Parts: sequence; structure tokens; C-alpha cells
Amino acid sequence: MTDTVLRGVLPQSETRLRDLVTALLPQDFAKSVQPIASTTITTDAQGLVAGEVKIQTMTGAVPAYRAHPDRNGKFPVVLVVQEIFGVHEHIKDVCRRLAKLGYFAITAELYYRQGDVTKFTDNQEIFAKVVNHVPDSQVMSDLDAAVVHAEATGKADTSRLGVTGFCWGGRITWTYCVHNPKVRAGVAWYGRLVAPSKAPLQPAYPVELEPHLKVPVLGLYGAEDASIPVAHVEQMREALKAAGNTTSEIIVYDGAPHAFYADYRPSYRKEAAEDGWKRMQAWFRKHGVT
Repeated sequence: MTDTVLRGVLPQSETRLRDLVTALLPQDFAKSVQPIASTTITTDAQGLVAGEVKIQTMTGAVPAYRAHPDRNGKFPVVLVVQEIFGVHEHIKDVCRRLAKLGYFAITAELYYRQGDVTKFTDNQEIFAKVVNHVPDSQVMSDLDAAVVHAEATGKADTSRLGVTGFCWGGRITWTYCVHNPKVRAGVAWYGRLVAPSKAPLQPAYPVELEPHLKVPVLGLYGAEDASIPVAHVEQMREALKAAGNTTSEIIVYDGAPHAFYADYRPSYRKEAAEDGWKRMQAWFRKHGVT
């Protein structure tokens, strides 16, 4: 969906940018998560500048989606890191939710070079053909490029920078907070903490990276997450304690499975999702992403 749909009138600079953008991002939900649940939340773009853009990276342009308030001023920035399903409609909606709160939210398609996962119907195929081939180094560089892009718009205050991510993006949130100490705060939603196996392109997981973590991170996890057992969460808590990290925190929701924030899926748990969203906002305010 382009800015033509999301806004009635665009300033000239925005119009030129829009005209350069083709619809490279998916325009709906990923095939592997359909049919969509009745609990799906849809956030409109009223009062927002929202739509697809391209960000320039070290290896060429990558499609991204950004949303921010349609008013004067510069806004604190939140990088939104996708699930394993890429930048589909749910992730775009999260950006609009954040923009409604006064943020410049931006999400880059971090699998762009490796393939379009939204077309697959099998999660194992997503991992085997795309996700396992995405280097962490590429992801870190692309997220850096998203920050540069946001700053260049003149609408973002990147000195007030936060990051949040879901599932695959939850692990990346922990990782990016180690990579970029200029981040003020991170919120990781059910991201893996311990490596399931050795993978050269993903050389270190949060438990191993913890001694280098200087950014306060809030971890939000489900007690019934089959892919991230509570034992791994406790292992991460012990790593935080061993490193003397008193600024990061992990919350575990009883009865919540993996992807409890994903309102478009059966895994959605309204109470845990709403509490996590409130905690995320409070965490960002506490650490200056406001």
C-alpha cells in the first residue's frame, strides 16, 4: 500500500519519494499464517504519514515500511524487527500503532536478498530456504541503514532510538542492542535466547552476547512457548545476573504460548499482549525513547 492510499495529500518531496517506490513489500498477511483470526487488529493511517519506502544499504536498496505522525516536529524512533514471516501486514500495523503513540516507526525487509517468505505455506520451508541463509551481519547493517534513512527524512530524532522485535525479530532485538550501544532501550518479544544448533551466519545468541550488552532490554516471554522453554529464559536471567546487568528485565506470562502478541493468529492472548504493549511503552519512556 503506497502513500497515495494512506494519505490524501503529500508534500512535493514525499510525492517524489513515493513515485520512486514500487510495491516490493507484501500487501497482505503471509500465506503460511492464513486464514487470519477474527482477533486481528487493524490500525488506520488517519493522522499519519505511512507507507513503503526504500532504504539505501551497503549492497543496494531494500524495501521498508515507515509510519509517523503527520505533523511538524521530530519524533523518537523505534526500529520494528519482523517475525519469521517478513514485513507482512501485521508488522506494518505495529508500525502504525507506534506512530499513533507519537513515534517514527520503521521496519526493513531483512530477508529481501534471500527471498520472499510471505509466499511460502510451510514454516520449515521458510527456515530452510530463506531464514537460515540470512547473516546476522547483514541484518545489523540493514538496521543501521534504517536509522540513517529515518534521520535523513528530517522527521526522526535518532538520539531517542528504541528497537522492538517479534519471534525471529526478538532475538535480533537483543543482538542489535549489543551491536549499537546508541540504542536507548530494546523490547524483545519471545525471541530465541539459546542457539538451537550451530549456525555460521548466526554466530552468537543472546545468552552468549549478554556480557557485551550495555543497552537496557525488556524481554517478554510465554511460559507455554514450545520453542523457547522456560529453562532457556532462566538461563538468560542467570547470564544477566552473572554480568551484573541490573537494567534489563524479563517477564514471563503464565499460560502464554509463542507469538502471544500476534493478534492475527490463534496463539494470540489478549491479556498478555495488552500488558506487554503497556510495559513496552513504559520501558521506552523510562529510558528516554519518548
